[in-house]
Amino acid sequence: MIRAVIVEDEPQSRELLAALVAKNCAGVTVVETAINVETGVEAIKKHQPDLVFLDISMPDGTGFDLLGKIQNQKLDVIFTTATDKHAIKAIKYSALDYLLKPIDVEELIAAVNKVQEKKSSVSGVENLAFLLQNLQQKNDNYSKITLPTGNAYEIVNIPDIIRCEAEGSYTNFYLNGNKKIMVSASLKHYEDLLPEKDFIRVHHHHLINMNHVIRFLKVDGGYAVMSDGTQVELSRRKKDAFLERLNKL
Repeated sequence: MIRAVIVEDEPQSRELLAALVAKNCAGVTVVETAINVETGVEAIKKHQPDLVFLDISMPDGTGFDLLGKIQNQKLDVIFTTATDKHAIKAIKYSALDYLLKPIDVEELIAAVNKVQEKKSSVSGVENLAFLLQNLQQKNDNYSKITLPTGNAYEIVNIPDIIRCEAEGSYTNFYLNGNKKIMVSASLKHYEDLLPEKDFIRVHHHHLINMNHVIRFLKVDGGYAVMSDGTQVELSRRKKDAFLERLNKL
């Protein structure tokens, strides 16, 4: 059983989320709802919940202010927000979940399922600390990203990522030091997330870090040779964009 606290300042949104959780999320019990940062901190310290549904913008501060007051608490967080692009990007880089208002039931179920699947094996403490660190930056130029694996979270230096390869609905990350990490998210997710100035999609299955390209082979349709010795095939329609980027290095 997962014990949850909802922190949301809008009464209608708070009541609706509680009702949606009760109806659609078996195994999750909302033990208390809170209306702002202050009462949210009190509820979390009182109940020691496994999960917090946390609004980002509230009258007396933000959800991130709340997290700063409960550091080292072992819990998972699902953020709720209307629109906050900077916050959402920081959340994604920290491998945490968020729900856009109005909340979609299927997205709610998917986010809760992720918490249930990893509850017995990993904690979100490091992810939350990493998120708070990222939010201190005034821009979105993050130097690290959190990659969720089956039983851990790997915080990776972005310059160490050589290439990413799609494998069904999963993505394989190939890093410096012959390290490989498989992540249960699509290549498109990371294409949108990783810095465009460094990464380029060169094939349906391949996203590469241009800083790790050491050679271009003109054989067949063309290949990018990476710093780990891998030869990555270039698709016909991506080739020109790759060569343009290569000439700018």
